[in-house]
Amino acid sequence: MNNLPELGDLRVFLSVARKSSFSAAADELGASAAYVSKRVRMLEDELGVRLLHRSTRRVMVTEEGERVYKWAQRILDDMDHLMQEVSTTRQEPRGVLRISTSFGFGRNIMGPAMGRLAERHPSLKVRLEVFDRLVDVAAEGFDLDVRVGDEIAPQMIAHRLASNERVLCAAPAYLARRGTPRNVAELAQHDCLVIKERDHPFGVWRLLQGREEHTVKVTGPLSSNHGEIAVQWAVDGRGLILRSRWDVAELLASGALVQVLPDVVQEANIWAVHPSRLASSAKVRVCVEFLQEYFAEHLPSGTAEPNRPEMRGGRLD
Repeated sequence: MNNLPELGDLRVFLSVARKSSFSAAADELGASAAYVSKRVRMLEDELGVRLLHRSTRRVMVTEEGERVYKWAQRILDDMDHLMQEVSTTRQEPRGVLRISTSFGFGRNIMGPAMGRLAERHPSLKVRLEVFDRLVDVAAEGFDLDVRVGDEIAPQMIAHRLASNERVLCAAPAYLARRGTPRNVAELAQHDCLVIKERDHPFGVWRLLQGREEHTVKVTGPLSSNHGEIAVQWAVDGRGLILRSRWDVAELLASGALVQVLPDVVQEANIWAVHPSRLASSAKVRVCVEFLQEYFAEHLPSGTAEPNRPEMRGGRLD
């Protein structure tokens, strides 16, 4: 090789490999599909290997492409860290910040928050994506995954952004028709609106009553992978729901929903999760600090700001 590949071409290739699509990568990069295809071809020529298998339906990474992907990710991470060390990016973060989260939390909470973050830091380009599954943050090229729930893989670094708990509630019409559960065991006899969210076990509610833990298997005629749909079913009197306080605060205040078993909750704190390789990233640090402040100000009462954590690998801080 007479010439080293362009860093920009490595970024283009990483985007195509993550998306398995030239057009999707073009949308992410704000470029044309023709430009993206051209840059990947130039990178292949520079390296002398085929990086992608192209078909009319999808794009797949070759075996050589897998090796290049890992090295490209490492090279670009190191370059980002270099820029943070020798420039003003410690004070003013720059570049693309890729964040993932879940559907309802993304639309209702993270969307407005990221708008504020971009306004505060104009040199930062925020890419927010929502999923109904657990994201492999490192493998899929995200800087942060903002998730609700306390089960975090040990190889990740997690910062608590806010304390949160889920509460049990139902519409007055449902309670008038079916009665109010008097204890956790009676939940199994009720129509429960089950939500399949990311890595949470389907139809299993792990609950706290003081220091006592309960696990109950619940069922009902309606279930969904979208929390907002289930909340609407609850408002319509279709059953009991277990939902975060921030999600039902207004409905409880208006009387559209009524909290049942008020001494029973499910702990579900809000975390920012990222790979250990990004521990010193200025853009990650700035985003985490911003979200802690934003959630303390904008989430409903009962969702409190945590004490500022230290950054610790493989632990929940």
